[in-house]
Amino acid sequence: MNAIEKLIKGHVDFRDGFYHENQEYLQELGRIGQSPKIAVISCCDSRVDPAFITTSKPGDLFVIRNVANLVPPYVEKTSSWHGTSAALQFAVCNLKVEHIIVLGHANCGGIRSLFSAEGGTAEGNGFIGAWMRMVDKARKQVLTDPSLTTQEARISACEQRSIQISLDNLRGYPWIKDRISQGQLEIHGWFYTLISGKLLKLDETESRFHELCD
Repeated sequence: MNAIEKLIKGHVDFRDGFYHENQEYLQELGRIGQSPKIAVISCCDSRVDPAFITTSKPGDLFVIRNVANLVPPYVEKTSSWHGTSAALQFAVCNLKVEHIIVLGHANCGGIRSLFSAEGGTAEGNGFIGAWMRMVDKARKQVLTDPSLTTQEARISACEQRSIQISLDNLRGYPWIKDRISQGQLEIHGWFYTLISGKLLKLDETESRFHELCD
């Protein structure tokens, strides 16, 4: 069975299993539209599926995925492509989500690419390099941290510090800032550890991550 055949079989299993068992709920979603309370900014990494690791149902999460789960700074011009910013605007202004989670993860290829070439650019200095320079500040911070003595430790620290940069960038969007100030929106930084299967939450006051649950 090749990869596409596996997908088709998976769809048949879904249709005959989950869809059949939840047909009324899923059809209602199709009729009335979505109303998720949570938006998640997640990495494209195939190992990190926000719905899967939180056992969420269709309609629970509005998921925005990009390389390394980054939030770009707010810019006023709309003459170029702003996929992540457009999705954020839809989530906040149209869907009125009550929470935004920036979900980072261990062993992130996007963050690792920051360390693969001089100046924090990805190999070939293409789209990935330009995108990842958004959090080059985090790379520079870890390179000057004497407590981080190995490259792997620096990459791991950069994965987590980049989440703070994305949270800071979120607060730069006027419609996000307004809803936060009105108590209508909260933002969170989470980190998935992959191998241990644990979720960590950023405490911005302490600038450190703690386990989300026991």
